[in-house]
Amino acid sequence: MPKPFYITTPIYYVNDVPHIGHAYTTIAADVLARWHRLIGEEVFFLTGLDEHGQKVQQAAAQAGISPQAHCDRLTPQFLNLWKKLGISNDGFIRTTDAPHRAVVQRCLQALYDAQLIYHADYTGWYCTFDERFWTEKDVERGLCPDCQRPVEQLSESNYFFRMGRYQQRLIEHVQANPSFIRPESRRNEVLGFLQKPLEDLSISRPKSRLAWGIELPFDANYVTYVWFDALINYISGLEYLPAQPAENRVWPATVHLVGKDILTTHAVYWSTMLMALEMPLPHAIFAHGWWTVDGEKMSKSRGNVIDPYTVVDQFGADAFRYFLLREIPFGQDGNFSYESFIGRVNGDLANGLGNLLSRTVTLIQRCCRGTVPPSHASEVTQLETELQSAAELLIHKTMPDHLRADRLAFNRTLEAIWGLVQLGNQYIDRTAPWVLAKDPADSKRLQTVLFHAAETLRFLCVATYPFMPETAREVARQLGLPHDVSQMLLASPIAWGDGGAEAVVAKGKALFPRIDASTFLRQGDSMKTDQSAAPSPSTSGAASTATPRTEGTSSPPSQQEDGLITIHDFQKVHLTVAKVLTAERIPKSAKLLKLQVDLGTEHRQIVAGIGKKYSPDDMVGKTVVVVANLKPATLMGVASQGMILAAGDQEVQGLIAVENGDVQPGTKVK
Repeated sequence: MPKPFYITTPIYYVNDVPHIGHAYTTIAADVLARWHRLIGEEVFFLTGLDEHGQKVQQAAAQAGISPQAHCDRLTPQFLNLWKKLGISNDGFIRTTDAPHRAVVQRCLQALYDAQLIYHADYTGWYCTFDERFWTEKDVERGLCPDCQRPVEQLSESNYFFRMGRYQQRLIEHVQANPSFIRPESRRNEVLGFLQKPLEDLSISRPKSRLAWGIELPFDANYVTYVWFDALINYISGLEYLPAQPAENRVWPATVHLVGKDILTTHAVYWSTMLMALEMPLPHAIFAHGWWTVDGEKMSKSRGNVIDPYTVVDQFGADAFRYFLLREIPFGQDGNFSYESFIGRVNGDLANGLGNLLSRTVTLIQRCCRGTVPPSHASEVTQLETELQSAAELLIHKTMPDHLRADRLAFNRTLEAIWGLVQLGNQYIDRTAPWVLAKDPADSKRLQTVLFHAAETLRFLCVATYPFMPETAREVARQLGLPHDVSQMLLASPIAWGDGGAEAVVAKGKALFPRIDASTFLRQGDSMKTDQSAAPSPSTSGAASTATPRTEGTSSPPSQQEDGLITIHDFQKVHLTVAKVLTAERIPKSAKLLKLQVDLGTEHRQIVAGIGKKYSPDDMVGKTVVVVANLKPATLMGVASQGMILAAGDQEVQGLIAVENGDVQPGTKVK
């Protein structure tokens, strides 16, 4: 019997309310869970909360309540958001659950008995915010290398896990299993990290300093380090959350989804812990990027933290789900702007899928008395054959390829789905059923056209369901399909024409009403959380704290009276070598391309007016020069985070490229 598809999110740290980073990871996991159920696999989808540690203890003390009461007060905010977002998790774990505590203590005792945990004195630099020690070589200018907050020197007696013993074994595992850490850039980061000596890990905190945690089973004076406690959830949850014990049947995990800021804890800490416990490692750990807002880091002080509750209440969960997974490749950093969000809703959702459904149902009601007509073999042309082939290719080849656990190309999947949406709209335009309806002699051709339009939507029900479940259900309802779309299993091929004819359609409200951008953007600040309620940007889960520079209208260099600039003026412009990773056209623009580029230390989204000279395929893989320190700008509703240099005045004649192909992204141009 095959093992279930086991997918996890990080367990999110209960130090504040949920934000866009938490939503992003959890939505991605939900899409995978729904897809694998759809193709007939057994799935276990686990998420939850990390409720121990110093930050929780401090927050509770400030609120004048117990740590447990603090956790109990914040937990519903996550549970309610998951319900609003349509999250279909099978288990929700809290590290304060008694069964979880028992598993953590059992693991600690096993490692202690195997002499893999020892007691020693230690002096090091401690970051309270990250709740971890750093060595002298890690700390620069007295700041934590992760969060850049001040560290303090502490001398303590603690218990240590012999993590260093497993360094070479872990290196060999990463090298032998290319899909173990994804994407490739993150795998390289981990291998780079493992080139330095791997020190043993402090896995305890004295109760005199921190009382809120799981007590060590072999020393009541200490509690467990919060990360050691939290990581165990991936196996403890399998012991008591499924209807029947599932650990041996389900483990190892198919894929852990994490934010890139906690990759090391998962790829190194968790992997070595599992090796020490003599348990198999997960098949894949996939680290995604961070979200900024209008090109800026999210923070309370800026007042720009996106409140998922507010976005969902105003626009619906499916629009939010679609935007987050369509806007950027999973694994890269992304930028949330209302201009981009509105552009996706109006362009892709309202004008695309919504328009296709409305046109099809209206025509069936008007021309066929509200019943999906049959297709007539004598009327099937190359247009229908191409439409059928595209739909079947999408469901049976493209989606399975893109949604593999080692690839997770969510945006490419949605791009392919919307390719079928576009093809469906073009099909209606080219066949013009409203013209066919005028001549009774064309009745069979009219019926064939409307049948194929309805079949296109039936296939789109299945394709969109993992991403936008409520939308898929509404499309199915308006088409009059007699079954729940979630039960349209793909374990065997879904056949064109096996379920659409004779269904009674029922036109409903618009799937995605168009947003009046000018009115909404004047009210845009209402979509951000109040600063007093906004979440801290760094959590044990998916953080949203990147700070890339972005494109916009910049102030010109200061000029002398003769029009010349100084070398200091020129040095204000940061020119950087970049490699183009992906490229696509921006709808309704012949000139603009949206590019994802690698700047060495980060990935950026750039909108470039080069579409008349270069196609998207021309751009992928090119090494270009980017102005990396421009202010934010939005073009055609799409955020841009830099500018590519090109030659030409009114029209682009050529790109400023790098002659030597060996020059690495991130190299400065001077």
